[in-house]
Amino acid sequence: MKHSSKLKEYAWGTLVAIPGSIIGIYFMCESCWGDWVKYGWNVLFSVMAWMSLWTVNGELNDFLDKKISWIHAPTKRLFAGVVGTVVFSVLAIVLLIEAWQWAWNAQFGDYTDIVINALLITFFISLFFHGRGFLIEWKRSAVEAERYQKESMTATYESLKSQVNPHFLFNSLNALTNLVYEDQEKAVKFIKQLSEVYRYVLDTRDKEVVPLEEEVKFLQSYSYLQQIRFGDKLTFDMDLNGLQSMVAPLAIQMLIENAVKHNEVSEENPLHIKLYTDADFIVVENNLQKKSSMGESSPGLGLENIQKRYEFLSDKKVAIQQTADIFLVKLPLIHPA
Repeated sequence: MKHSSKLKEYAWGTLVAIPGSIIGIYFMCESCWGDWVKYGWNVLFSVMAWMSLWTVNGELNDFLDKKISWIHAPTKRLFAGVVGTVVFSVLAIVLLIEAWQWAWNAQFGDYTDIVINALLITFFISLFFHGRGFLIEWKRSAVEAERYQKESMTATYESLKSQVNPHFLFNSLNALTNLVYEDQEKAVKFIKQLSEVYRYVLDTRDKEVVPLEEEVKFLQSYSYLQQIRFGDKLTFDMDLNGLQSMVAPLAIQMLIENAVKHNEVSEENPLHIKLYTDADFIVVENNLQKKSSMGESSPGLGLENIQKRYEFLSDKKVAIQQTADIFLVKLPLIHPA
C-alpha cells in the first residue's frame, strides 16, 4: 500500500515536472530559442532537477513525519521542515550539477542562479508535501480522537448502568432483613416478588432502553415490595399505561428509591408518589418532606446518574423541579426510530 502511494507521488511529480520544465526553459533560456538541441538538454536537466528535488523532499517529509508530530509539536516540525528542505535541496541540486558535468563533460560555470531557481521550485514542492503531511496527520488525529471519545462514552455509560444494580439489591436486602423478623408470611411474598423484580434487573442489565410497557410491569412489582415494607405510610398513583415509548431501564425505580430514602415516611407524614406523563416526559412526583439526616449517601448522586444516562439516550434533558411542598423529575420519553 505504501509502495503504491509512493508510485503515485512520483507519477504526479513527473506529470508536473515535464510540462513545467518545458515552459520554464522557454521563458528562462533565451539563448535556447531556435536551438532545439540546447533546448532539449536544458529541459532534460530541468526534469532531472525537479525529480531529484521531489524525491529528496518527499523522503525528508516522510522521515520528519515519523520523528516530529504536526499535531503535538507544529512549530518544531515546521522549523525542521524548512531547514531540512533548504539544506537537502541545495545538496541535491549541487550533486546533480556535478554529476551532469562529469557525465557530459559540460561546464556550468557559476551556477548560483540554478541553485536559486531550484530553491524556488523546492518551495512549491515542500509546500505540497508539508501540507499533505499536516492534513494526513490531522485527519488521523481526528479519527483517533473520535474513536477514543466513543470508547470513553461507552465505558462511561456501562459504568453508570452498573451503579444501579448493586444499589437496588442492597436496599432490597436491607428491607428483607427487617421484614423477616416482623412478618414471615410477608417475607415469603417479598422474596417471590423480589425474585421477579431482580430477574427483570438481570434481563435489562445489557440494554440501553426498554419498552415502557415492560418497565411499568416491573414498577408494579417494585411498588408492591415497597408497600409491603411501608404499608399505608407509602402510596403510589401510577398512570403510565398504553404508551408506545422507550425508557432507560430502572431509572424510574431509582427515582422512587431516592424519594423513599430522602423523605420522611411515617403514619403522621405519609409519602405520596405519583407517576404520570406530561407532554413528552414521564413525571415522577412526590410530596417533599426531607429527613433531618440524609445518611451517608449524597441526595444528588442518583439524579446525577440518571441525567448522565439520558445524555446518551436523548437530545432532551432530564428536568428537575422543586417547590416548598413538591419535588418532581421529568424523564424524556424515547420514541422508537
